[in-house]
Amino acid sequence: MADRLPSIPNRYSRQTLFSGIGTDGQASIITSKVAVVGCGGLGSVQASLLARAGVGRIRLIDHDSVDETNLQRQILYDERAARDAVPKAIAAQASLRRVNSLVDIDAVVEDINPCTIERLLGGYDLIMDATDNFATRYLINEYAVKCGIPWIYGACVGSHGMVCPMLPRDTACLACLFETEPDPRVSPRCDAVGVIGPIVTVIAGMQVAEALKILSGRRQQVCRKLTVVDLWENRFDSIEVLPDPECPCCAKFQFHRLDGSRNAE
Repeated sequence: MADRLPSIPNRYSRQTLFSGIGTDGQASIITSKVAVVGCGGLGSVQASLLARAGVGRIRLIDHDSVDETNLQRQILYDERAARDAVPKAIAAQASLRRVNSLVDIDAVVEDINPCTIERLLGGYDLIMDATDNFATRYLINEYAVKCGIPWIYGACVGSHGMVCPMLPRDTACLACLFETEPDPRVSPRCDAVGVIGPIVTVIAGMQVAEALKILSGRRQQVCRKLTVVDLWENRFDSIEVLPDPECPCCAKFQFHRLDGSRNAE
C-alpha cells in the first residue's frame, strides 16, 4: 500500500505526523478538489488553510471586489487590492499562489445560480460555504444533495457564528436545519451590525477542520451537529440536528431552486 502512495512533500510533514491524518490521509488531501463559494471573511481564511494543507485543486468563486472595509478580517487581501478594487477571487488566487505553488488555484469571477452551478461545482469533492445569503446556500444544498457531494455550512456576524457539515445520505441537510429560508430583510448582516475578525477565523477554522476529516477519508470523525459559537460571551454549544423524514430536499428529492420552478424567497 505504501509503495502506491504519492510522494508527500516535506512541507506537509507536521500535518502528516498528526495521527488523525497520517501519510494515507495526506495523500488523499493532495489529490482532492475543493470549491470555495465566496471569498470574503470565511472564504479567505478557508482558502488559506486549505492551500497550506495541500489540497490539490481549489476553485475560488466570487463576483465581488476588494474594498477597504474587507481588510479588517479578510486575510488574503491588502491595501493595494482594495485601492484597485481587484476582484476577490483574482486577488485571493494571486495571494495563494505565493503561499503554495504546488496547489492548482482556479479563480472564477461570477455568481452561482441555477444556470451556472453545475459548471462551477461539477467534479469537486467538497463544497465550502462562505456565502453571505441563504438563497445561494439553499441552492448549494439542493445541488449537493442531488449529486451526493458533501458541503460545510458556516456563517458569522457580530461575535456569533455557526458551523454544520452536511453529508448527503448521512446527515441532515440545510432544509432540515432551517425549514424555511430566513427573511434577508430582517436577518442581521455584517454591514449593519458589524463583525469581529476572531469569529471569522474561528468559524472558518472549524469548517476546514471538518473538511480535512472528509478529504483525508475520516468521515466517521465528522461532527454531526450544529455548533454555535459566541466569542464575546465565551459560549460554545452543540445542537443535534436529525434528518427530517419529510424534508422536501433530502427525503423527497425535490429540487425546486435548481430546476427554476421556485424563486428564492
